[in-house]
Amino acid sequence: MVQKIQVKTDDKNIKILAMYLPQFYRTTYNDEWWGEGYTDWVAAKNAKSLFRGHIQPKTPMNDNYYDLSGQDGDVIRWQAELAKKYGIYGFCIYHYWFDGKKLLDTPVDILLSHPEIDIHFSLCWDSKQWTKGWYGTEETVLMPQEYGNEEVWKKHFKDMEKCFLDPRYIKRDNRPVFHIYTASKIPCLKEMVACWDSMAKAVGFKGIYIVACNNYGRVEEENPAIDAYYNFEPNHAIGEPRNKVYFKIFIWWKRKIIHVVNKAFHLSIFDGKRDIRRVYHLILTDREKKEGKKVFYGICPGYDDTPRKQEKGMVYCHASPALFERTLQKLINKSIRVGNEFIYINAWNEWGETAVLEPSQIDGYAYLMAVKNAMGAE
Repeated sequence: MVQKIQVKTDDKNIKILAMYLPQFYRTTYNDEWWGEGYTDWVAAKNAKSLFRGHIQPKTPMNDNYYDLSGQDGDVIRWQAELAKKYGIYGFCIYHYWFDGKKLLDTPVDILLSHPEIDIHFSLCWDSKQWTKGWYGTEETVLMPQEYGNEEVWKKHFKDMEKCFLDPRYIKRDNRPVFHIYTASKIPCLKEMVACWDSMAKAVGFKGIYIVACNNYGRVEEENPAIDAYYNFEPNHAIGEPRNKVYFKIFIWWKRKIIHVVNKAFHLSIFDGKRDIRRVYHLILTDREKKEGKKVFYGICPGYDDTPRKQEKGMVYCHASPALFERTLQKLINKSIRVGNEFIYINAWNEWGETAVLEPSQIDGYAYLMAVKNAMGAE
């Protein structure tokens, strides 16, 4: 039985932020890169069960394969109402900016055009280049990433400014909270953030608050431009071996051999199973600290990226709403003890990675109810 703690979302002691993927509407570049009509729903629908007990495809409740491009804002309004009802403070929406070119920006534009939609939000810049890594072809670059100069940085800030000025945008000490997914890849980060900080002050803020992502099993480097960090799960918790190159070579050959054996003997051996209980244990025991900076904790309700990567994917077994609820409650207590206000859940709607809080055909509202129970929300 889960012991309840008396924390309400209105108290603003703990704020649950759910990562939000905008890849659920048709775009011309997705048509070109992935095939006509592609959205993340395509990967989710085409998923296959790869071993006994592997539940795929995982479908949204009532086959709600929504389209995020609807200008009436009905989908985002439904998501916002659902999130608030179950104790989620806001969405951390992925933001795609490539040296002046924006991708997948329609959902944010719709949100801004509907100020009546009651949800806090912030942006998370996925600052790396786009490749076909989802399908195991990292060398195929779809959209290169250049970090530009001061002129480009100013243009980028001006584009984000309309979000920052929105009263629903998440701020900390009157500084808009801006997340960067791969901050260490930006060689000019200090200069870029200094530019943004100055521009933020010019429009009435105290500056900009940069939160870098701890991902890929490592901790982001110390950088004076970074104010805080958040742990992206399960990637951060699982870590990576010291000799990364040799490990990758070993895994590549192991999976190659398994693929050949499967094909030759008509077998279905799957090598990507992991245990989410191990991830949760590592999340709760993580003591990572930064000099004078906050490290906000993260958690995931589950994870299975085989809809995108098929047999090259990873499946974290033993996930359940009850286990998620118990772990989240402990993480809330841990956050309170260290004075953290944010907890990051991956994710609201990562259907291609089966990291989902949204209602599903199998789990119903159970994962949302787990958040509400863990928060003690009424």
